[in-house]
Parts: sequence; C-alpha cells; structure tokens
Amino acid sequence: MEVSSLPISASLRAKLISGGYTSISSLFSVSHSDIARDLKISENEALEILRVASQRRGSERSNGTSSIVNGAQSAWEMLNEEKSLGHITTSCSELDDILGGGISCKEVTEIGGVPGIGKTQLGIQLAVNVQIPMDYGGLQGKAVYIDTEGSFMVERALQIAEACLEDMREYHGFLKRDLQACQVNMQPKDFLENIFYFRVCSYTEQIAVVNYLEKFISEHKDVKVVIIDSITFHFRQDFDDMALRTRLLGGMALKLMKLAKKYTLAVILLNQVTTKYTEGQYQLTLALGDSWSHACTNRVILYWNGNERYAYIDKSPSVRSAAAAYSVTGRGIRSSVSNYKRVKML
Repeated sequence: MEVSSLPISASLRAKLISGGYTSISSLFSVSHSDIARDLKISENEALEILRVASQRRGSERSNGTSSIVNGAQSAWEMLNEEKSLGHITTSCSELDDILGGGISCKEVTEIGGVPGIGKTQLGIQLAVNVQIPMDYGGLQGKAVYIDTEGSFMVERALQIAEACLEDMREYHGFLKRDLQACQVNMQPKDFLENIFYFRVCSYTEQIAVVNYLEKFISEHKDVKVVIIDSITFHFRQDFDDMALRTRLLGGMALKLMKLAKKYTLAVILLNQVTTKYTEGQYQLTLALGDSWSHACTNRVILYWNGNERYAYIDKSPSVRSAAAAYSVTGRGIRSSVSNYKRVKML
C-alpha cells in the first residue's frame, strides 16, 4: 500500500514521499518522533499520520486485500521460467555472449563507468533494440527512458534506429525469409514513438516518477525496459543526511525490483563513478557506496583499456565474471574493431 493513498493533505503526502516513506508499511518501522524529525513537522502531525495509516492498514486487512503470501513456486517452475525469459541485445555480440544472451528481463542491471565511456549510448541502444520484432529474435516491446542529466539525444536515437532497421533488412536478406510486411511497416519514427521519455530535475521528481511507473506500465503492458540515466545524479548533490539518502535509494531500488519481476521487464540503472580510498591509495569505484551495490541483480562496469572500451561483469548470479570489448560507432554500440581483426585472422 502506497502513502499516496492516505487521506491526508497533499503537502504531508509530498513530505512523506520526499522523506523516503513511500509505503504505508515503512511508517511502522519508526517512531512518530522519527517521522516528525525527518519531515520537519510537529509530533501531533506525525501521530495523526500514523493514526490514519493504521486505520487504512486495518481496513485493507479486514477486506482481505493485504495478503503477503501469494503461493509458493517450485524450483523446477523457476528454472523453466528463467529459460523462457527474453533478452535485449546490446548490438555487440561479444558483450551479449558474456551477459548470457543480452540484458535479461525480470532483473535490475546496473551499468557504470567514467564520463565518455558510452553509458548513455548503451542506454539509447537498448531503448531501440527492445523494439526489435519477435521475427528477428527481439522482444517487440517499448521503452521508458528516465533522464536525470539531460543527456538523452533524440537525434542520436534516430541514428541508432535507422541503423537497427538496416541490420534487420540485412538479416532478412541473409535468411531469405518472407518478412516483407514487417519491413514495410517499420520506420525510424516508429522506434522514437515507442520510447516514453521522462525528464526529471530533482530527487523528489525522480522518486515521484518511479512511484508512478507501476500505474504507467499497467496501462502500457508492452513496456519491456526501464532505463534511468543516471540513478546517481540528483543523489550526489545537497545531501547532508546520508541515512535519508540511503533510505530513499533503498526504497526506490525495491520498487524497481518489484516492477521488473511483476511485469517481466528489464530495469537498467546507469551509474557514475567516484573515488574511494583503500589500501593506501585512491581508486575509482561506482557511486552511491557499498550498500547500493547490493540493490541490483547484475553489475556491469565499463572502462578503458588503452584506447579500447571494455565491459566487465562485476556481479551476476547467473553468469561468470568476464570482460568484452565494444565500440561506440555512428551506428550505435557495436563489436570492437579488434574483435573483427581477430575473426579475420582466424
């Protein structure tokens, strides 16, 4: 149950959400004094919030709508379900290989790296590739792109969409299959129309959009990927209360994990880097701290090796750690030039 459903003033609801109290259950894990301090309201107002929340929870229970356990699932069913899950190609075959076929649905994948390494390029590529028709091995879905930095480029998305169509035509010609109808009907503008773009300019807007996603996706069930570029930006500025930041991020991560599983979609969180002092020296690491590293199913780190870009799987429950080279080209993300050279030599 969401706090947005509580019959309290709009200003109090906004303060609750901004303070990280997005679900009614989160209110009962702290005292009214904690709520008053976090939201900068009087203790009487905090007590009133708890009273209303308690009434709402009791009402839901009496109506039988707050069941926590929905039934068990056997491990065999889980295995078969995982085998049937779709993947979103990255357009780099080597990167797809180490990911087990591409970006997996029903999982949250964090992708981080230094500026200029191609995080946004990869995000746009995935927003286009999720739309590849099933006849071509795609998911035939739509994308939600949440832009916190203003880095999304619609002209670049158009370039990548045009290149994707060319690849599909080439694939069609290679297989000599009768997919003419799909060829004629799909145009670059169709790809752009299937990317739902949200621009957020503060951490409160970011939380609000994430809270709104379930309603939006329930009305657009063909959405198969949610991309946040970047998850970090608004949470690295003007945050003196680190406990509050941790709670806000934790609540947001939990919502995104639930969305991924409930609607069988992929969630991509692009992250920045920061420096960390360890073993007597400063090292680059992904932002938001060690606790955040547990919030995602998979973690992919992008880095430079000389003049070549690499992707390294730092964490995944289903595939082993490995690295693959990739390139950012005018057509989008592609296999590295060095990979082409190796294949040619073989």
